[in-house]
Amino acid sequence: MMRCLGRLALLPLLVLALGLGAAALASPASASKIEPFASYRPETKCSPKAKPGAVFLRGWLVKRYGGSPGRISAKCTSSVSEHQEGRAVDWGMDAAKKKDRQTVKKFLAWAFGKDNQGNLAAKARRMGIMYIIWNDRMYPAWDQFESKPYLSSSCTSKKKCSKTLRHRDHVHISLTRKGGFGNTSWYDGKLDKG
Repeated sequence: MMRCLGRLALLPLLVLALGLGAAALASPASASKIEPFASYRPETKCSPKAKPGAVFLRGWLVKRYGGSPGRISAKCTSSVSEHQEGRAVDWGMDAAKKKDRQTVKKFLAWAFGKDNQGNLAAKARRMGIMYIIWNDRMYPAWDQFESKPYLSSSCTSKKKCSKTLRHRDHVHISLTRKGGFGNTSWYDGKLDKG
């Protein structure tokens, strides 16, 4: 009888231990917190040095998907560009090539897909992506990355617009300031911040 009572006394401890272990496995810290959809925060000061998150993202894109590394920084002018804060990434892809279009489509599906918790555009949000422009389309975070027609303010029409301003020879990815510095959950453990 005492042996049976001893086993029953251990049962709640075993259940508690198993429950805590399962909870830890089900919700790792990185999966439980996700960044909100970014709002538009344009460049406000001249700080063109490439930020570490932008440098890492550009290298990761080329390594994982191919293409060529484009610019991050730009000389400061009167125009507004996140390149002038070192937090915009240009990823060299050619919209005239089927393979490149398919590659970018694959990246966008990955970035805008749901995670295991059902969060929309989970990877894009974790990366700190503010918006993407590619092939005459813009994908703004503040509209849940819904695709919209894009025409550069420097162009009066597509016909009179260069392939660069139409973003047909590169993908433009503007990051939030936190994303630019690599201070979002996607960068956890990827950047040496020492």
